Amino acid sequence: MHDDATLVFGASGLDRAAALRAKPEEIARAWAVGRVLPVWRGKPLFAAEGALCWVGPDHPVLAGSAPAVFLGLEEDGQASFAADLSDWEPESGETAEQSFFDQSRQPHPALGSGPGFEDLRNAMTRLAPREAELAATARAVLHWHRSHRFCAACGARSEMAQAGWQRLCPACGAQHFPRTDPVVIMLVTHGNRVLLGRNAVWPEGMYSLLAGFVEPGETVEAAVRREVLEETGVRVGPVRYLASQPWPFPANLMLGAQGEAVSDTITLDPAELQDALWIGREELLQVFAGRHARIRPPRKGAIAEFLMRNWLADRLR
Repeated sequence: MHDDATLVFGASGLDRAAALRAKPEEIARAWAVGRVLPVWRGKPLFAAEGALCWVGPDHPVLAGSAPAVFLGLEEDGQASFAADLSDWEPESGETAEQSFFDQSRQPHPALGSGPGFEDLRNAMTRLAPREAELAATARAVLHWHRSHRFCAACGARSEMAQAGWQRLCPACGAQHFPRTDPVVIMLVTHGNRVLLGRNAVWPEGMYSLLAGFVEPGETVEAAVRREVLEETGVRVGPVRYLASQPWPFPANLMLGAQGEAVSDTITLDPAELQDALWIGREELLQVFAGRHARIRPPRKGAIAEFLMRNWLADRLR
C-alpha cells in the first residue's frame, strides 16, 4: 500500500512532544500561549465554516472544564490542547442524537451563534490531515478519562497526570495509561468477488467489510480468520496486512488486512450480522458510483472505503 497517507485521522506528522508531558512547568508555559479544542460528550467544536474551532486558554467557554490534555506541538512551536466540557448542559435541553449518524449541532452561549459541537464521524472528511489527527486524538483520550475515573487496582478515584496521558491513583500508586483497542477489518476476496456484511443498526443500504476485535493472545491473521468464520461461516486462508487507521469511536485502531477465502458458502450468524453477501468488481463499481439499487456508497474517509477503492483499482500489491 502506497497511499495510506490519504486515510483520515493519521499520517499528518504531528509532533506529540511526549518529553514535555513530565515537565509541568513547560506544559504551563505552553498552555499560556497555546490553543484549546473544546470537546463536548465526544463532539469537537467546529467553526461555522466547517474547520475545528480553537479557543485561547482563558476563554470563558472553558470555565468548569476538566483539566486539559496536551496534544502536541506545531512546527512553529504552538501547543495544542483539548478540554472536556461534557458537564455542560445546553439551556435548551438539547442533547446529542442517539443514532449512528448524529446530525445535531450544539452551540455554546459563550461562543455566539457560529461555532457548535458536531459529531466527528460526520465532519471528518472536511478536515485537513493535521486537524483530523488532533480531533481524533482529543476525542479518544478524553473519552478514556471519562470512562476510567477510578483505579482498576483498588477502586479509588484516580487523577490526571503526565499532561493527560496518564491517570495516577493517589491511594495505591497504580499508573494507568490510555488504551487503544485493536480491530481487524478485512477485505475478504474469493476470485473476483469481495465479502460485505451489514449490521442491523446501520442506516438502510449500508454495507461494509467485516470487522472485529482482536482477542488477547491472538495474532492479526488469526483474528481475521476467526471473525470471518464466526460471522459468515466463510473460511479464510492466506492473510496479509495492508494499512491501519486510528478510529476514535471511541478508541480503536483499525488494522486493515486482505484475506483469501477458501470457501464461499455463507452461513450467517444473526447475532453478529443482519446480512452478508459476495459482490463482484463490476457491481462494486456501481456501488461506488451511487447507482446500485440496494447498497449505498461506502463512507468516505473510513478504511473500509480505502481498501475497497484500492482493490477496485488493483493497487493491493
